Amino acid sequence: MLEKRTPLKIGQAVTKVMDYAFGGTMELVSIDQCDQRFLAEDIVATHDVPLFTRSGYDGYAIRSFDTVEASAAQPIVLKVLEVLGAGMVPAADISPFLATRIMTGAMLPPGADAVIMLEAISEFEKAGERYICIKRPVKEGENISFQGEEVKKGELILQKGTRINPGIKAVLATFGYASVKVTKKPKIGIFATGSELLDVDEPLQRGKIRNSNSHMIISQAKRVGAEPVYLGMLPDQLDTCIEAISQALTKVDFLLTTGGVSVGDFDYMPVVYSQIGANILFNKIKMRPGSVTTVADYQGKLLFGLSGNPSACFVGFELFVRPVVRSWHYSPKPHLKKITAILDREIAKSNPLTRFVRSKLIYRDNGLFVAPTGLDKSNVVMTLVDADSFIMLPGKEQGFREAEPVDVLLLDNNEGSQWPWD
Repeated sequence: MLEKRTPLKIGQAVTKVMDYAFGGTMELVSIDQCDQRFLAEDIVATHDVPLFTRSGYDGYAIRSFDTVEASAAQPIVLKVLEVLGAGMVPAADISPFLATRIMTGAMLPPGADAVIMLEAISEFEKAGERYICIKRPVKEGENISFQGEEVKKGELILQKGTRINPGIKAVLATFGYASVKVTKKPKIGIFATGSELLDVDEPLQRGKIRNSNSHMIISQAKRVGAEPVYLGMLPDQLDTCIEAISQALTKVDFLLTTGGVSVGDFDYMPVVYSQIGANILFNKIKMRPGSVTTVADYQGKLLFGLSGNPSACFVGFELFVRPVVRSWHYSPKPHLKKITAILDREIAKSNPLTRFVRSKLIYRDNGLFVAPTGLDKSNVVMTLVDADSFIMLPGKEQGFREAEPVDVLLLDNNEGSQWPWD
């Protein structure tokens, strides 16, 4: 007798999963080892930036008041005191009608309140002394970067949960963070189930297929900041599955299986979850592909039973596993980012369930468009090659017309969304 399953709406299913999401633990790593990791603490400015008031250009540091009467007919002449390069400290104050030759980034001498650029002056020497002529008034603060105008000491500059990119590494280095507190990568155990599976290096046999899902999931796990732990392939044998999954749960933070979650005679995952004492959160969702996606809780650890069909497996990971991993890294927006785009071609097929169509964005002068990447079936793998998004189609009796606005979930976007489900 087949098990009766009660399907949930996608938002309801995601909510049940997120009830078990929590933040991960912290570890300290060198700034040289923190690329693409996630900050485990807020970062504050340890000093003002700029640290001191400095010149924004090569020129001369002056008192703006001395130039009030300057004109082409009556230029102002200033005597040059010294030359300051970046990193040098002024030896003299700027008194009336004196100037200091200054380079970009050098500390502004006391008494100066402006910098005039080289192209705005003329220079000459007299009796071994250097002088400049200024033929226009200079405004107070002109060409100066003031201390603290970018960031003040103690200001919050980076939030906990931020993914570290090259620009963020530059900020960390600026403020002296030689070591960085980041979240430890959660370990995701991965089993591929099914007696029909072959390893990638095995020759094809009648009735068999190569195990592609594991390699796909490993890559997806790395992309969202997890440490994938490939545990191998499980045959369609109930006792073997129970033993392997029970042992694996002691070694990983989350466990993910592909295949074995439908209602066939050899789809053992729901039975396995029950046998080990796991609490099944749901085992059917009102969505395509991946309607048989099953998630369970075992002593606080989530078990994700994803479809064995490649596209359904891919979609299930992005909708359910991704936000849990991003929450582990303290992201305030753990879900896929949702935008609106214009449908580039008709999708005539109707479906009462919410559909996630593998798609690619198209940027044109007249707007942002989106198109399916190929055949919209859960067992198809080639549609994943160019996919950078999912077209999210609500269930309805009619299809969707060309040029119709549609919701789109972005796959390669790190910004994320707080909650994309209506």
